[in-house]
Formats: sequence, C-alpha cells, structure tokens
Amino acid sequence: MKVDKPATLRVIAALSVIVIFTGGARELRNTGGGAADFPCGMTTASDVAISIGEGATGSEIAEQLFAADVIKSSAAFFRLAVGDRRSERIAPGSHRIQSNLCAADALEQLLDPKRIANLINIFEGAWNSEVISAMVAAGFVSGDVTSALKAAELPAGFKTLEGLLFPAQYSFAIGTSAESAISAMVERGKIELSKSGITAGSGKYSAQQLLIIASIIQAEADTKDFAKVSRVILNRLEIGMPLQMDSTVHYVKKARGEIFLSTKSTLLKSEYNTYSKYGLPPGPIGNPGAAAMLAAVNPEPGDWTYFITVAPGETRFTSALDQFNIWKAEYKKNLRAGVFGSEK
Repeated sequence: MKVDKPATLRVIAALSVIVIFTGGARELRNTGGGAADFPCGMTTASDVAISIGEGATGSEIAEQLFAADVIKSSAAFFRLAVGDRRSERIAPGSHRIQSNLCAADALEQLLDPKRIANLINIFEGAWNSEVISAMVAAGFVSGDVTSALKAAELPAGFKTLEGLLFPAQYSFAIGTSAESAISAMVERGKIELSKSGITAGSGKYSAQQLLIIASIIQAEADTKDFAKVSRVILNRLEIGMPLQMDSTVHYVKKARGEIFLSTKSTLLKSEYNTYSKYGLPPGPIGNPGAAAMLAAVNPEPGDWTYFITVAPGETRFTSALDQFNIWKAEYKKNLRAGVFGSEK
C-alpha cells in the first residue's frame, strides 16, 4: 500500500486531542447569553461526514458542524463542549453523524467509536496477537501486519515489541501501510514511556523491566489498585519470592478473561510461568496503558506481599499469609456462588 504524505496518517490516542477545546476558549467567553439549539432526541435518515483534523480547535469543530447543518449554532455546541470534559476525547478522523442534532446529541455521536471510519481500538493490556486481529478486522492484510511487526524498530533499552504498541484508538487513512500504522503505535508508546519515567529506569530496574512490571500491573488489577499491586511485585522481587501472577500464565495460554487458574496451569513449562520461575518473565505480557506505566515507577508505600480480589471491584492487600488464606477461602466461596459472573 502506498503512503505519500505523513499527514495522511491520523492517530487517535488519549490526551492527543486535549488541545481541541482549549484553542477557542476566548470565543466562548465572548458569546454572551443563550445560543440557538435543535431539540434533543430528534433523528434524521441522512448522515454527514465530518472530518476532524489533529489539533483542531473547539471553535473550528463547532463551525464545521454548523456549516454541515449538524447543529443549529456553533455557540451552542462550543459552550457544551468546553463544559464537558468528555469532549477532550473527540478523535481526529472522519466521523459520520446525523444532521439537525442538538449540541448534546452531536457530542455523543462524535464520541461514538462506531461512527469513526477505519477505527482500530487497542484496549489496555491487549496482546500483540490481538493487535494483529484488530488491524486485520480494519482492513489490513494479515501478512503485511506480521511483516511490519517483524520489521519494527525497537526503541533503545527495549528487547521485544510486546508492550510497545500503545493502547488507544487509531484511525488511519485508506492506503496507509501496516508498517506506518505499527510505527505510529510504537511512537505513541515511546511518548508515554518517557512521560511515565519508565524510559529513564528507576533504581536497579531497567526500562525493559519496568515495562514488564507495568504489563503485569495492567493485567492484574483495577486502576485504583495499580500502585499497590506495583508495590507487591517489587516487594516480592526484593525478597526473592516468586511472583505467582495468574496473568503471566494466562498470557502463555492466551486465555483472556479467565478468573480461576488450575493447579495444572501453574505447572506449565514456560519462562513466563511466574509460579515455577523466579523473578520477572522475559518480556511484557501485554501492552499497558499510561496509568499502569506510571504505577510501575511510582508504587504506593507498603509492606504487602499478597493481594487477592475477593469480589468484583474489591481487592485486598496483606503481608500475612494466614490472612491471605482466609481471603482466598472467601474468594472461592464467591466464585462458586457466581459473584464473578461468567469467566469469559
């Protein structure tokens, strides 16, 4: 596939569009009172294509919507967008939305990933194999993607591409090569790695080791517990205790969404099996997001060496094995009772 200009590549990622609604704040302050708006809840049979450029200001987007008869006035949309932080997530790219919408409905449709053309959604913790599937589903040729992964240039200090394809929403122009798409994901990853502090390393841990830790954190915990899980991992490494993280075995088995890990699975022969192997696995077990990266470098202070999720959203931490075993019995009871729902 041919790509003549880098500008044809549109990358959608968290925080990359914050500038959209800051560039026109002065215009909002000058608009005065109420602004004309269509009634909400109205639907039309026709869609219009709205192309949002990278770095577009809020006033530019509002004017685009107004010129395409999507909204009744640019001021109504702009005022809403500045007051709604979700507007920061409006992605560059081509959006197909309905006409004659109220400002609130227009914002909802701009945020709807199903209305973005050629969207590739890489979720936090995705394996590279899942990235390949997402790219193929978006129209890339499987062989081209595989070749692009093999040809990708690794940033200094990193040994594997797993973990470097930053999870975000990406939209690429028709004709973009798989190599350019992969490169965009890696470049985004390099930015986030630097921002989190992983690139610089921390103490005795190298950038590669911190990325591995971040990938485990991403797979093991909810965001609110990332910093505590980070501490558990570091505490175990410090005392020479095996990590015994279920997620590392799930990575080998490519078992997504499983809760229970059988005893047989803990005996799996693999360098990634942290039940049988001491220390960190040889590489990341997925592509972590920004919060997990930050937690890897900034663990919460504590002496915890155990943690367990006894119910959805309830993870407990302790340094005592006896307490952990009590909680483990509670977890098993809840698992049998169906508290966790489906494992898939």
